[in-house]
This record gives sequence, structure tokens and C-alpha cells, in this order.
Amino acid sequence: MIPLGVQATNGLLGTALDRPQMHRLLEGVGFKAQAEGEDLLRVEVPSFRVDVSRPQDLMEEVARLSGYNQIPTTFPQLPAQGTLPSPMMVVRNQVRGILCGFGFSEAVNYSFISAASCDHIQLDADDPLRRHVALLNPISEDQAVMRTSLVPGMLETAQRNISRQQNHLRLFEIGKVFLPRPDELLPLEKEMLVGLWTGSAAKTSWHTRERACDFFDIKGAVEGLVLALGIDGLVFTALSDADCRYTRAGHTAKILAEGEMLGIVGEVDADVTANYSLKQPAFIFELDLEKLIERMPGDKQMRPIPRFPATSRDITVIVDQDVEADRLLEKVARFKEELVEDLYLFDVFAGDPIPAGKKSVSFRVVYRSAERTLEDDAINDLHRHLTERLISEFGASLPT
Repeated sequence: MIPLGVQATNGLLGTALDRPQMHRLLEGVGFKAQAEGEDLLRVEVPSFRVDVSRPQDLMEEVARLSGYNQIPTTFPQLPAQGTLPSPMMVVRNQVRGILCGFGFSEAVNYSFISAASCDHIQLDADDPLRRHVALLNPISEDQAVMRTSLVPGMLETAQRNISRQQNHLRLFEIGKVFLPRPDELLPLEKEMLVGLWTGSAAKTSWHTRERACDFFDIKGAVEGLVLALGIDGLVFTALSDADCRYTRAGHTAKILAEGEMLGIVGEVDADVTANYSLKQPAFIFELDLEKLIERMPGDKQMRPIPRFPATSRDITVIVDQDVEADRLLEKVARFKEELVEDLYLFDVFAGDPIPAGKKSVSFRVVYRSAERTLEDDAINDLHRHLTERLISEFGASLPT
């Protein structure tokens, strides 16, 4: 016999039936019911009703027999204010949308990797990334430790795809790395973003020649990502050769924001690609998502569309070969000239007729006033002043 509680049935259905009513409804279709206590019916189910075996089944019978139209319409009790998603979840979704819009595909790899992956990416013997959290009962040697970097998994993913004739790849992964802490039982879990680009820079078509991707392609993807996230003030500067772990020395940049390092971007070292059987150059970027969130703006404010037209002037200076072009742009921005609206690099050239050890850097400065139309004489004077300050700051010269 199946126990059926009257109060429980009314609570589930939202009805106000009493025990005699339920008793009458059930016996009318062949069930036998006996009252027990103040709130219970003991129901014997006929042998032909093999679909009834639980109190919930009996409650469904009561609802059907009393009439679904007799059940009052009620609304669930919900809090007046919902819970906002975590900032990390919001950023993850934003990053996915942005990078997919850039033509990247998301990869999802295991958090468990081989301990030999540190050798494959040529980490030094005392590198902190070699301190893994080992699993007590790993399912295989290839998944024996928890990852301290997303790079090995991304390179393995690239190798699997290229071995299947997918030679042109743009991939990214968002995931946690697990860094042991000396005095803690549990490791530090840090959310990271890694991207990889290898093969051609764009799909081949009748109007586009195939071109291999390079450092500036993946750097542009990183710049587009942080710009879309609303983060300003990022600086790309050369990473010292001693700090290049698995990237090529002289072809790697660190990404800084107010002096704090957020990640790196560069070409994977040739020996590392060889360890993963990659026979073509590969470029990667790594970003600390938690630090990115700290740099993202909160409330956004609108500003009116400019009423007056802009005008632009170009600056070309010859500087030492080791002077980064971004330092020139940064210096102009620090001049804080009110009429300078935008500036961007459009050419870097080295070779004849530029002297050895020098290079020519050209960039465009956009001027605009929010109050008036600018006149050529005023802009020419300001532009000349900016050029002279750059020449003085960097010991530069003008092309002849």
C-alpha cells in the first residue's frame, strides 16, 4: 500500500481538498483507500494500474480526477532582485565573443598534463612553473600533474590539428592554472588566457595573396581584444632574452599596464616547436584574466560627437635601431597637447638610404578642437613644436 499525505498533496498541487474528497476520487477509479491518523491515506493500487507506484503518482491521479481547471493559478515566489553574474564569467563571455569575431576558435584542454611538458617547453630547472601538483592516482602518465601553464596544452592541440592537414590555425583557451603554495594545502588557482596563431594571416582568395602570419598579426589581435574590453594605457615593450621561457628571444614583448606585467606575446622558440613536431612558425600570447578585470572600466560615459572637422599631419624621424616605435607614440601622448585627438604608427623602415644602426619611423597625428575649426597656420606651428620635442627627447633627426 502507498501512503498519501493530504497536506503534502495540497501543497504540491496548490489545492484545498480534504481527505474524504481524495478518498472518494481514488475509489471512483478502482483504488482502495483507508484513513490513517489525521492526515494520511493508505492506498491499495489495483493490479492493472502498473503506472502507479509512488505517492507522486497518486497525487497526479488526484489532480486529474479533481480537474486541472480546479487548480488555482499561482506564481513562484522569486526574490525582488536577481543575482548578478560574477565579473569573471562576464569577462570570459566577452573574450570569447571578441576572439571568435577575430577568427579564433576556442580550444578546451584537460587540466591534467604530463610532467614532461616542462621539458618540452624548455623551462629552466629552477623555474616556478616546474612545481606541479601531482595526482595521487593519475589515469595515465600524460595526465599525471595539474597544469601550471596553458601553453603546453595549446601546442599539443596545434600539433594534433596540423597532423590532420589543418595548417592554418587561430586558437584560444580560457582556463585555470594551478600553482602550488608552500604553506598551503591547496594550490593557487589563476584564470589565464592563451592564444595561438600559425599558418597564413588570412584565407587565400582571388584578390588576396597568401601571407604567413607574423608577430604583428597576433599583437594586433591582443590590441584589438584589450581595446574592445575598454582597457587603455597598455604598453608593449621588448622582453629581455633571459626572461624568454618558451618564446624566441628578440621576438617577444611583455604587456604592461602602469608598470604591472599582464602577459606576453611573441613567437614560439624553434626548439619548442620542434619538440611538438611543428614544422611552421607559431605565435602565442598569454594574459592574466584576473589582472585584466582590474583594468576594465566600471561605468562608461558618453561624449558628444565632434562638431568640427579633424585634420592630420605626419611625422617621420630617424632614430636608433633599438628605439621602440611605441616609445615615440607614448612620448607624444605624454605631451598632453589639448588638440591631439589620436596618433598611430603607419611605417617603419630600415636600410638604404637610412644609415646603418638607424631606422625611419613614421606616424600620423590627428588634431581636432571641440570649439572651433582649426586653421592650418596654428596646426603647422603645433606640429612643428611636437616634432622638435621628439627630436630633442630621442636624439633623432629628420630625413633629408
